[in-house]
Amino acid sequence: MNVCEVFICLFHLVSAGRKLCDMFPCGKEEVDQAIQSAHTAYLKWSKMAGMERARVMLEAARIIRERRDNIAKLEVINNGKSITEARVDIDVSWQTLEYYAGIAGTLAGQHIQLPGGSFAYTRREALGVCVGIGAWNYPFQIACWKSAPALACGNAMVFKPSPFTAVTAVILAEIYKEAGVPDGLFNVVQGGAETGTLLCNHPGVAKVSFTGSVPTGKKIMEMSAKTVKQVTLELGGKSPLIIFKDCELENAVRGALMANFLTQGEVCCNGTRVYVQREIMPVFLEEVVKRTKAIRIGDPLLENTRMGALITRQHLDKVLGFVSQAKKEGAMVLCGGEAFTPIEPKLKGGYYMSPCVLDNCTDDMTCVKEEIFGPVMSVMPFDTEEEVLKRANNTTFGLASGVFTRDISRAHRVAENLQAGTCFINNYNISPVEVPFGGYKQSGFGKENGQVTIEYYSQLKTVVVEMGDVDDYFNC
Repeated sequence: MNVCEVFICLFHLVSAGRKLCDMFPCGKEEVDQAIQSAHTAYLKWSKMAGMERARVMLEAARIIRERRDNIAKLEVINNGKSITEARVDIDVSWQTLEYYAGIAGTLAGQHIQLPGGSFAYTRREALGVCVGIGAWNYPFQIACWKSAPALACGNAMVFKPSPFTAVTAVILAEIYKEAGVPDGLFNVVQGGAETGTLLCNHPGVAKVSFTGSVPTGKKIMEMSAKTVKQVTLELGGKSPLIIFKDCELENAVRGALMANFLTQGEVCCNGTRVYVQREIMPVFLEEVVKRTKAIRIGDPLLENTRMGALITRQHLDKVLGFVSQAKKEGAMVLCGGEAFTPIEPKLKGGYYMSPCVLDNCTDDMTCVKEEIFGPVMSVMPFDTEEEVLKRANNTTFGLASGVFTRDISRAHRVAENLQAGTCFINNYNISPVEVPFGGYKQSGFGKENGQVTIEYYSQLKTVVVEMGDVDDYFNC
């Protein structure tokens, strides 16, 4: 039996609500060792030409692509999402490495001509040792999103995965090593808040990139400020999805499902505040409820499963608590919102939930204001564009947003006026590696993906060259 087969057997225990394995958290000594090892590797890696770094990264991408199915299965084991989603995540991962490998050889500065033949130039240089702190909803993909631009710029990375999904970051470290990175260039440390605190406070770390909740992001920002580290924060969201009466209804229904039930609703940019123009509200709700009831929930390793298990019993109880609170505040459950027991006996006791659609919601309800991070859609009517924009922006979050309409002028006008880092027009939850992703307001700052991310993993040095004599200013 190979390693993947062993993990699959263990997964069936996890999906039944039993422990997968024990991971021992790294303390001060292990964190110090990881950062020192990363720094040693950085000194070598940063002196390599960009094209040399690119060749190694392309080899890592090739290995990921070749082992796509096995890594995807491990990712299902890691966090319970469906195998079809996991395969997409792995494809995005190797594409991320290929994309930044292509940029590694193009990093350059600027030449500035000065008077008298003098000149200046800029150099784009690596930061040093960067820390990546990942989330449990996209374990492998987030590790690649953070490490690929870091390595392309010549940095090293110490990566801490979520303690709930500790497995596949280690697989990525092994792949980087096999591809030829220097020893210690991508180190994985395991642990929870205490380990994260050690990383953020460490004077040997130049940058921290964090994906997770707003409260934790604030703490990371505070800790990193003590040693003036650069910080990128990709935090939570409570994103609005606006559906106008002139939309293509079938696409809008599909978009609403993608915006709420992908990865069991455990996606930070999900469009969970669904605003539907009043004239089409009844037909929209009818179609959404019908499609939601038809979603197959069960064994994530089966091809036709569309929703797997939530991450933990505690999280399942928290999401169910939001549904209960919504009912107390006057919302109406049109479907779902209950703990779910799949028909497969081996999955009994797993952390499953039926996807929920809430009607009769208002903007002041808890389910509309707070991030649930589960498969719960809150639907509300609106009348005018001006009204819905005001309601959509009335939040401390600003990660993503969406609009469905056939009116191209309205689409771009709404996108301009929505206060969010991303706006999807006539689609939702599409994140190509070429496109920057990041939030406004308390959803964080800095970007993942796209060319702009290079600026967040490098620093600019200015060199001024005098070709003549220095001004004799003080000889009066």
